[in-house]
Formats: sequence, structure tokens, C-alpha cells
Amino acid sequence: MDLRNIAIIAHVDHGKTTLVDCLLQQAGAFRENQKIAERALDSNDLERERGITILAKCTSVERDGIRINIVDTPGHADFGGEVERILSMVDGVVVLVDAAEGPMPQTKFVLSKALSLGLRPIVFINKVDRPEQEADRVHNEIFDLFAALDADESQLDFPVLFGSSKEGWCAYDIEGQRENMSPLFDMVREHVSPPEIQNDGDFRMLATTLEVDPYLGRLLTGRIVAGRLKPNATLKALGRDASVIEEARVTKVLAFRGLERVGVEEAEPGDIVAIAGFESATVADTICDTNYGVPIPSQPIDPPTLAMTFSINDSPLAGQDGDKVTSRMIWSRLKREAEGNVAIRISETDSQNAFEVAGRGELQLAVLIETMRREGYELSISRPRVLFKEDEAGSRIEPVEEVMIDLDQEFSGVVVEKMNKRKGTLQDMRPSGAGKQRLTFIAPSRGLIGYHGEFLTDTRGTGIMNRLFNGYEPFKGEIETRRTGVMISTETGKSVPYALWNLEERGALFIGAGMPVYQGMIIGEHARGLDLEVNPTKTKQLTNIRASGKDDAVTLTTATTMSLEQSLAYIADDELVEVTPSAIRIRKRYLDPHERKREARK
Repeated sequence: MDLRNIAIIAHVDHGKTTLVDCLLQQAGAFRENQKIAERALDSNDLERERGITILAKCTSVERDGIRINIVDTPGHADFGGEVERILSMVDGVVVLVDAAEGPMPQTKFVLSKALSLGLRPIVFINKVDRPEQEADRVHNEIFDLFAALDADESQLDFPVLFGSSKEGWCAYDIEGQRENMSPLFDMVREHVSPPEIQNDGDFRMLATTLEVDPYLGRLLTGRIVAGRLKPNATLKALGRDASVIEEARVTKVLAFRGLERVGVEEAEPGDIVAIAGFESATVADTICDTNYGVPIPSQPIDPPTLAMTFSINDSPLAGQDGDKVTSRMIWSRLKREAEGNVAIRISETDSQNAFEVAGRGELQLAVLIETMRREGYELSISRPRVLFKEDEAGSRIEPVEEVMIDLDQEFSGVVVEKMNKRKGTLQDMRPSGAGKQRLTFIAPSRGLIGYHGEFLTDTRGTGIMNRLFNGYEPFKGEIETRRTGVMISTETGKSVPYALWNLEERGALFIGAGMPVYQGMIIGEHARGLDLEVNPTKTKQLTNIRASGKDDAVTLTTATTMSLEQSLAYIADDELVEVTPSAIRIRKRYLDPHERKREARK
């Protein structure tokens, strides 16, 4: 069968997954009466809750005698490790751009990777049904972006479609017929070349993604470069340096058909398949015949820029909530994650109960923590810190990011002031219509940790901030961190309304009445710069004059509930976030006050 392999790339929220749903629907991948969840490819609970794609997914449709394998890629820079590998197994890309927002940092990031691999993109300007669309302006901006990314002449001559994946149509021009997605199917057939196949008979494939199936074990997905593959064949895995990692018998060959993976008796060259049977082979390894010895070149992965320490939960409430609490369990789960997620790096520390996890950004690490707590793990997490490097001269350099901010003009002053304090330098400031502005900064990753929540408060929830790793620059100097102190519990027990009522005037509380607390747990923010030790379990002393029932009805202000990301951004270096399946608490690293004083003196 005639084959085409394409990836859909775009910034987060520009409609990639919705477009794939629409193509599946119109190619007849679903029965007419079949009930399909919206954004069918975002199968993971976290993806549905956050409305983002975290893992690249593969699907395929058949249309006019051609099978089109489609890969839906993540749009967040934190999951860029996925995108880089995916592009090596496709022959064309559909660049999806919102008709109102235009090209965004993530579009730029993924497009630069696609152009450097020599892929010729098809541009799809989406959401032209929106009243605020400016498709002509966006078309010009895309051309400028291609030119800025050093696209060659064939890449600059890109075809353009205008459409709405939500309404299920596209056309060659903005006033064209709004019927269905046929123009896109036709363009993929004409513009994307069939996969290049090497006809020397030896089977080989580059593993681009890895996952663990409870029944089949490790599944390696990639595109077959040469040769055919049947189940029970014996193959070997080669590392990037041509070393043999293992030999194994292929137990199952799975091809993508619609939304399902189907076992096949033979896989042909050029097709994208998943194979089971290997135990050690991982992403970027070459799977090939036993008599073949040259690895397929693979893309080096951008290095991690942020690290956190994951340790066991040693608070007095440990083990009451989760069932996976030992360091051995945590280490084996992190090892499993690192096997399938090449953008994450794990290492042991001096303490046998703590491990360092390095990744691309706060979101990627927060997703890992959230996934683990849902699986029943209890953890203590340290404040995120950036990973510094040294240049040739031995000077310290740090990761910096390009930050693109869209906001109402009235808020631009406060945002520029806050970004300056965080050592961000303003690169560009332009009006984007309807009283809005677009600001572009280059800022150190260190200064952006924990800024997003503050940014939303400053822009009354209307600002949009997008970040993209930009490289390394000389160390920018000290950056001011949290100014306020915290309220630390001195007792273990349950919080009492009377005690909390008396503490409200000291600052915002993080807990309500009747909540379990322990010595060293942080229960609120102190309005002043110093930490304050308080007793949230203190009840009213009764005397023979006052009746016990009198003036009991205290009214408490609603406590501030901190999400996982907010907690990680809030804590100082001597604090930890305690994460369990049903609770997120903030605590001091050293629970005992005398030990805290001793460490502070050091």
C-alpha cells in the first residue's frame, strides 16, 4: 500500500489533537454510531484535565488507497524531547497556526527542528471561523518566521490551507468552499513524499518512543527504514556508538490502524510499527538484523535545565495515605520513567533516601510528580534549581529562556518591572490589536521559577505567558526570592478554629480547621520577613467565670489552597513539599526547631 508519514506540529492550544480527531472521523476510522471522546488521542487523565498533549501518539487513516500515518506531537517546550525524536520518523509536517495568535514560541521551536531535518512543511492556518482572526497577517508572519529560521527555497515555497478543525473543513483560500478536509488529504498525497526505503534486505529501524505495556512489556515504536519484519524474528539492538545492547526475539509486531494498535503478520518498509520483546533497548537505539552493524544516526537530545530532589516522605503523617513509601519503590519507579522519557535524567545522591531528577522544566517535573502521587506514591520534593555549566574560559553560564507575553496594555508596566527584577531583558514590545500588547524577553530560567502564579495575579488572569529554552548565557547575578516568612506549627495534632482565628491577623493561612498538622509543618505565610512559630492546636482556656459554649462561633477566612506547581514555586531552599495521593503540604526540611537553628548557623 502507498504510504505517507506526517507529524502535526503546533504551539499548545492551537488545535492539533482536534484536527487529528477530525481527520479520523472523515477518513471513516470510526463507525457512525461509535461514541468517541473529544480529543480522542489525549488518552491520559492528566492530558484531559490540563487540556494538553504530553506524550506523542501515533494513529493512521486510509484515504483513496493511501495509508497516512499521523503523529500528534506535544506542544509544550517541556516535552520537546518527544518532538525531536518524532520528526526523524516522518517525511512531512503539517504546521498548524492559530489565525488570531499567529506563530508562537513553540511553533518556532518545533519548526526549526523540522526545517533542519530538511522536511517541507504544509501550513494550516486554523480557527479562521473566529471573529478575531487575522489570517492574512498570520500568513505573512509565518513567511517571516520561515525566513528567520533559514528555510531553503523549496521550504519557503510552502503550500497554505485555511480552515477550522473544530468545524471540520479547510480550503485553499480564505473565501473558498467550506465543505470538508479533502484539500488537506489531497495536499498530503501530492506534497509529502513516500518514505525512502533502502532495498538491501537487512531489517533496521530507529526506536523513537518507548512505553511499557502491562501484558507485552516494553514496546519500541519507530519507522522501518529497510527490510520486512515478522513476529518471532531474532534481532539485535545497537547503541549510538555501534555497541550491541542485546539480542532478542520479537514477540509481537503492532501496526497503527485508526486509534488502535493491531498485531500484524508482516510489517513492510516505511511503515511505523511498535515491537515487543526487548528488555534493555531504549529510545535512539537501532533495532536491526543480527548480521548488520551500523547504527542509524539519531538526534542528540537537548540537555535538562532544571533539577529537583525526590526523597521519601519522613513526616509524622507518612504512610497514612499512600502505599508506596520506600526509597526502593521510588527509585525503581524513577528508573522506569527515565527509560521511556529521554528528556529526564535521574541520579542517586549522598543520601540513600533521596534522588536527583533533572528535566526540561517545571511543568514536565510537575506532571511526573502528579502521575506518581496518583499511583499511590508518597514523596518529599525540594525546591527546583537550575543546572549551571561552565564555558571554555571556566566562567559560570546558566540556561536562559525566550518569554513571549500577551496581555492587556494596562498591565504591561507591572510585568516589565517584575521581569526586570528577575533579570529579564526586554527584546521587543509591540501592539497586537484590541488594546493588547506582545512583550518578548530573554530571561534566566532561575528567575522564572515560581513567576507564573504571580504573573496571573498581576494581569488579573488575562495574561498568556509562553516560554522556550534559548541557550546558555553568562551568570546574571543574584535574584531576589520570596520576601515573606512562614508560620510553622510547633505542635502535632488537629488544627482548631479558635487558634486559627487568632493567627489570621499574622498572614494568609494554608490550612482550614480540623486539618492534621505536625511540628515543623508550614501552615501559613507570615506577613513579615521572619519565620514565626505558632500553635494551631491551641484551644480556649476555660475558667469558672466563662461558660465553655460562649463565643465559640468564630468565622474563619477561607484558606489559600496551593496547587502542586504553586507549592513547588513557593518553597525556599530549607523547605520541602510533602506529596501524598490525597494531600499536598509544605514543611520545613528539618522539623525539629533546634535542628533548624543548628543548620541555619552552619
